[in-house]
Amino acid sequence: MRQLILDTETTGLNAKTGDRLLEIGCVELVNRRLTGNNLHFYINPERDSDPGALAVHGLTTEFLSDKPKFAEIAEELREYCRDAEIIIHNAAFDLGFLDMEFGRLGWPPFMQHCSSLIDTLMRAREMFPGRRNSLDALCERLGVNNAHRTLHGALLDAELLADVYLAMTRGQESLVMDTNDGDDGEASAHREKISLRQFDLPVIAAATEEIALHDDVLNGIDKSMKGMCVWRKEPAPPEGDAPSAA
Repeated sequence: MRQLILDTETTGLNAKTGDRLLEIGCVELVNRRLTGNNLHFYINPERDSDPGALAVHGLTTEFLSDKPKFAEIAEELREYCRDAEIIIHNAAFDLGFLDMEFGRLGWPPFMQHCSSLIDTLMRAREMFPGRRNSLDALCERLGVNNAHRTLHGALLDAELLADVYLAMTRGQESLVMDTNDGDDGEASAHREKISLRQFDLPVIAAATEEIALHDDVLNGIDKSMKGMCVWRKEPAPPEGDAPSAA
């Protein structure tokens, strides 16, 4: 299955009042594997960015002045995305701008050229009710390193979202030890439990040399405490499993 993680940057928040796309980034997954066949455009939006948007993406009018206009990259974008499943975080925002740009060219809405849509923001709200579900919050929760994200960028954010999506959909949230992310009470009590039985988890035995080194450490602890350390004690059998008296 071919999936494309897509993100955009824009001159402002409202496509209906004249804001335009100025950057598009797409990351390709085939059968849940990153292929490296990504797509990235800077676009001349033919207008200035709002100050708030400029503070987010840092792409100045001067930098974008010699970049292609949307009409010049539209066909390549459409063919790249054709028949793929599209994955977007807060899809309504990005699709609003893409549909506006496609409409300027007399084309049908963007998703009519693709097979289906996954909105990771909607998925995250279902998985983590009552919690923050921004891209940064999901990176922190799922162990995706976003330390290099100082400004928003369409390709960088698409790459981060690809890692987030894979983590969200392989059922590994139950392996995260620290679940204290500001949620408590009813939201925490109703968190979905994910069974690990569906995964083929490998069992890796310690090598002989590693066992010997481990025993040396335990011997040293035994000697220092003049007794048997806790790591040598067998765990108590589960209740009901104790051997019956003869």
